This record gives sequence, structure tokens and C-alpha cells, in this order.
Amino acid sequence: MRTFTDPSIFAHRTVLVRSDLNVPMDGTTITDRGRILASAATIRSLAEAGARVIVISHLGRPKGEPDPHFSLAPVAGELAEAIGRDVAFASDTVGEDAKAKVAELGDGDVLLLENLRFNPGETSKDESERREFAGQLAAFADDFVSDGFGVVHRKQASVYELAELLPHYAGSLVQAEVEVSDRLLNDPARPFTVVLGGSKVSDKLGVIDNLIARADNLLIGGGMVFTFLAALGHDIGSSLVEEEKIDDVKGYLERAEAGGARIMLPTDIVMAASFAPEAEHWVRPIDRLVDTPAGDSGLGLDIGPDTAAAYAKVIAESETVFWNGPMGVFEFPAFAEGTKTVAAALTASAPGAPADRLTVVGGGDSAAAVRALGFSDNEFGHISTGGGASLEYLEGKTLPGIDALA
Repeated sequence: MRTFTDPSIFAHRTVLVRSDLNVPMDGTTITDRGRILASAATIRSLAEAGARVIVISHLGRPKGEPDPHFSLAPVAGELAEAIGRDVAFASDTVGEDAKAKVAELGDGDVLLLENLRFNPGETSKDESERREFAGQLAAFADDFVSDGFGVVHRKQASVYELAELLPHYAGSLVQAEVEVSDRLLNDPARPFTVVLGGSKVSDKLGVIDNLIARADNLLIGGGMVFTFLAALGHDIGSSLVEEEKIDDVKGYLERAEAGGARIMLPTDIVMAASFAPEAEHWVRPIDRLVDTPAGDSGLGLDIGPDTAAAYAKVIAESETVFWNGPMGVFEFPAFAEGTKTVAAALTASAPGAPADRLTVVGGGDSAAAVRALGFSDNEFGHISTGGGASLEYLEGKTLPGIDALA
């Protein structure tokens, strides 16, 4: 992977920076600035070195045409605040406004183009269409810096083809993400614990498959846990389950028994009468989940307090921890305690934790959860910006956007 350490090599040159500014929005309000803050270092360093910086990104999933609900305009002001300098905004990607504003750039200036996915060439399955759009972007610049780790698992025009058309480099964010991921895969200090949650076990099977022989502990929570419990014969009531994945899960449990990582499952669950923030809820051991005070069997929405405490102890004693996926429906306060307890155990101030351990929060919902629950980024060793990209890297897959930087 081609990298740079001295941004002054870009002085007086125009640089396209592919960032990941795909932030969660409530209308025009940004609800989590994490990806903007993570992207700021590379953009700031290039501007301060005298480069003419053009930032490109996507937001959401517009269908190849302009959609005001997915405009990056609100991001420009937040990015300016994060880098400490003005950020101009172009109302299109490769149209007249973009061309005019690129022509006006001076050394140290920063310009953000409108949402890349407003152009169908960005995500087209036709390589020639992607290359045409990439060529239009490349015409703006002398160099390309790839710094959007959250999209490097996608073969898209601004991620893959653009790197083929310009001298290319990995930005500091992508460099850091790859270094951390390589350390997790190839040189983890032990004990190495992997904590997996989220709703679907199907989203995590590849990670389990690749890490079950590398990790010491696999701690399972979230909605995916009920497929494991069903595989062991437990009655899970109305809880989420992927019936078609039960055989896969049984196979991983057998591999663990045969000498793979220890798989830890909950001993208790917070059950609820319905999927609602104010739903009646209660705690039950896993062999009595359907013993309920309600008229039906209920559904599980969080790991129980005994499980959370047991998981926290294992995490706190580990030298390396990777966590991806909340332990419950953390958006509802009544079902956030499991996720909060796990997050606290990953922090630098966790009681009894090794001073030099590495804790990695694997992006996506996990990163959103720690911020929503009041934790700051600097309490963890590393918070990834790439949920899907992080998972695919840890599955051992080749990522097109990393491959293109060779």
C-alpha cells in the first residue's frame, strides 16, 4: 500500500481526497460527527502543507440522481469546524459549479463536492460507466488520497477506478485502520477476546469463521445470540432467530469444543413483552426465557446483568479486544445496560485492565452506541470508521479499495 509521511510533497498541487463523510442525519442535523472528526486529520495536514484539497464523499443511498435529503451541504460547515479552516461547497460533483469552484482553488483551500452517489457512475456495475465518472473526477486533480476506510470494500468509481487514473496514496486514517486490523489478525497480544453482537448472526459468520482459530474468547450478544441458543435447544420465545443459520452455528460450537476459541453465550437475558422503549420487561436465565409474567413468551432485547458482568470480567482481563455489534437494543434505555457495561470494560479506565492493552470498537452501530451512551472516543484504543469494511478485512477478504493502493 502506497503511503506518505510528508504532506509537503503535495504543496501547490490539487489533491482529491476520498473521505467517508457518510454521517447519520436527522433531517439536516448531523447526529454523530465521528466520521467527520476522523477524516479531519488528513484533510487538515494537506491544506496546511499548501495543497489544493478537493474532498469527495457519499452520503446515504440516493439512486444515482440528486436528492436534497442526501445533500452533503450540512457537512461542509461541520468539516470546516473540524479542520479549523473554511470549506467551500460545490452543488454538484463534476458539473459547472464544481468546475468553477475547482478553478478558484488556491494553495491551502478546501472544497467539498456534492454527494458522489448523485451520479450513477459512482456505484454502477458497469466498469466503463464507473471509469468515465472517475475520469471526470480525475480531471480536477494531480493526485488522489484514499482516506475513506468505510468504503474500501466497495468497487466504486471514487474508490477503485480513481486510484488507477491518478498517482495514489493511502491517507492517515486508512493507514491506521489497516495497521490495527493487521495487528488483530496477525499479532494480537493475548488473551485476545472478540465481542460480537448486532441483530443477525449471518452478518458475523465470516468473522467467526476466520477468528475462531485466532482468538482466545468469542463473546456473543445482541439479537444474533438467539440463533446460538436455538442451536443448543433453548426455547427463545419470540426472539429474533435465523433458522437457516442454525446448522452453521452448530458447526462453530463444535469447532470451539474441538480446540478453537472459547465461545461464551449469555446465562441470562432481558426479555420484553414487545419491541418498544416502554415495554414491560424482566430478566430470565436462558433455560427459562419463556417463563414470563406476560400473556405471551416475550422476546429478548438485551443480555442480562449476570452475563454483562461475566463478559466485562473477561474483557478487562484481555490484552487485545475487538468489539463489533451492540449487546441489545441500546437505543431504548431499558435495554442499553448490556452494551454500556461492555463498553465500559473496553475503556482505558476499566478496573484491573492491562495498561497497554489494545481495545478496538469496530465501527457502525458499535461506534454509534459508545457515543450515544456518553463515552468519548479517546477512552478506547481505536474506534473504526468502517463497520462493513472492518468486518470484511477481519474475514480475510481482499478489499478492492486497499488492493487499488498497491
